[in-house]
Amino acid sequence: MTRQRLSTCYYPEHVPEEIWAEDAARMRGLGLALVRIGEFAWSRLEPEPGLYCFDWLARAIDTLHGAGLRVVLGTPTATPPKWLVDRMPDMVAIDANGHPRKFGSRRHYCFSHEPYAQECERIVGALAKAFGTHPGVVAWQIDNEFGCHDTVESYLEAALLAFRRWCRARYATIEALNEAWGNVFWSMELSSFEAIELPNLTVTEANPAHRLDFRRFASDQVVAFNRRQVEILRRHAPGCVILHNFMGAFAAFDHHRLAQDLDVAAWDSYPLGFLETSRSDAAWKARYLRIGDPDFQAFHHDLYRGCGRSGWWVMEQQPGGVNWGAWNPLPAPGAVRLWTFEALAHGAEVVSYFPWRQAPFAQEQMHEALLLPNGEPNEAYHDAAQVARELAQLDARVETERAEVALVFDYESAWAWSIAPHGQDFSYLALALAIYRGLRRAGLSVDVVPPTRDAVSGRKLVLLPGLFAPHGEFVEALAASGAVVLIGPRSGSKTPHFRIPPELPPGELRALVDVTVRRVETLRPGVTVPLADSLGRFEHWREILMLGAGVEPVLETKSGEVALARRDRVFYLAGWPDATLLDEVLMRVLDLAGVEWLKLPADIRARDNGEMCYVFNYGPEPIDISALVGDVPLLLGDENLASCGVAAFRRPMRGFRADADRA
Repeated sequence: MTRQRLSTCYYPEHVPEEIWAEDAARMRGLGLALVRIGEFAWSRLEPEPGLYCFDWLARAIDTLHGAGLRVVLGTPTATPPKWLVDRMPDMVAIDANGHPRKFGSRRHYCFSHEPYAQECERIVGALAKAFGTHPGVVAWQIDNEFGCHDTVESYLEAALLAFRRWCRARYATIEALNEAWGNVFWSMELSSFEAIELPNLTVTEANPAHRLDFRRFASDQVVAFNRRQVEILRRHAPGCVILHNFMGAFAAFDHHRLAQDLDVAAWDSYPLGFLETSRSDAAWKARYLRIGDPDFQAFHHDLYRGCGRSGWWVMEQQPGGVNWGAWNPLPAPGAVRLWTFEALAHGAEVVSYFPWRQAPFAQEQMHEALLLPNGEPNEAYHDAAQVARELAQLDARVETERAEVALVFDYESAWAWSIAPHGQDFSYLALALAIYRGLRRAGLSVDVVPPTRDAVSGRKLVLLPGLFAPHGEFVEALAASGAVVLIGPRSGSKTPHFRIPPELPPGELRALVDVTVRRVETLRPGVTVPLADSLGRFEHWREILMLGAGVEPVLETKSGEVALARRDRVFYLAGWPDATLLDEVLMRVLDLAGVEWLKLPADIRARDNGEMCYVFNYGPEPIDISALVGDVPLLLGDENLASCGVAAFRRPMRGFRADADRA
């Protein structure tokens, strides 16, 4: 079992060298164990072509290591310096509107630009040779937030040429590509691979099959770009952990595939920033203004835990107000502590606060840190100190077990439904989060997994919200798993080539439950389809089903259409459920699966980490949690759990849920 630790992100190039030792001593005194540095420092590491200036970095690493800290060293490829852009001006990405993503901030490169990739290999190789065996460097972060600021897809000439090569490798003949894309429609047939264009700047929407393949290609380019750096680090930094810091609410490339080359999947958690950019309504945002969505961070914790081969981290944890939201409120007292323990409860090995010192200059000067710009402690400094003391008290370690319930999340589905949402507000991520939110309300620990055989074996319940085009092998794995399966709306509604299946949706999934989706509709906000007996409503998306042999209706709409169908242990849900309907459906499938559940108070969330059970209060008022705790002594918190409060006790949540706690 891995001991759980705290960390921070530090920029020695931002502050005078004479205060490095003071900062390092304060970090260690605070209870931090690791420090990330270097990921944006290319211009200081190589101020001129071929002139490596690593001495300052070596001194910084030695200073931090000498204070008892271990270093996560970033490769600086997210911020190529001006001299490099001047040498190869065609390296900057081109956006979908044909505009260059110019120098002056960050991520100003195209993943398909081969000369830039070679420059990255050069600087990463030099750094790896210099610091790969340094005793203070224990981990490497590759680049920073791949795809941030909409930079996965580039419409540069280099991307076009690479996409043509990708298409040739995938289809072999142009005739096969024309057939796969359905190019006979609108006279879009092509005579050669050289005739392929990128799917932007068309008069109206581009062919969805073309666009989906371009999304697949763009994702593959990110994976390949990352892999080149991984291979260098494996050679020159043996034994070091290799990771990348992913983002929230971001699915532009396949994180599962990229993480296969990493040791650790990390992500950057900004609860208040993400709340402001979410699609939640004004009342929801007002209620959780200073603590964030009760389920958004948890969903991403479980998603990235499912990506990591040997662990997962929070590489950047919001410590105060941020600078990039539409509005930037301050966290409530105790919120930073709650966010930290929420991550630890989901099995994070490391939680790292971003950053250590608030920068007094440039783009992020309004982004708060553990320290104010003058070096005085900010509020989160004291939160981190408290968490460090409590971690030592708990002897907290990663003990997370395989969950009984798995929610399948598929990146191709996210691409497909963003290409053809059919309704302005249809979002695959939002649908997955809605289903996850219902599971959290039931007090469950959930694994968020890819659509693979291994991911669903040994589960009691598997949920598939909006799974675009499940492959036959995965459908067979579901059938063989013995799990109860809940198939959500829009699942199996296309083939991998973005066609309606010949046998109609849900395509391959009809082998599990023989329903046919004959018609679909999307619903504007405020329009819903009520179910019979006031059991809830469909919103956003609704389907009209025809039932085959052996399939029975379980729930119906008020007008008599099938809302939930069942054959044996497989259910099909014919629309996007509101919270009331989702709770009703989950109650039925959880009971059939033999999964014990709770009806938690509205703002309470719970998570198991092995035998350690954590309870969180996201609400504005204290809440009595004595029914959850029973007679077990609390290691953290009180039974009357305060707002932003965290309680912890060492007793499995499973197996002691009394009937009185049930819905």
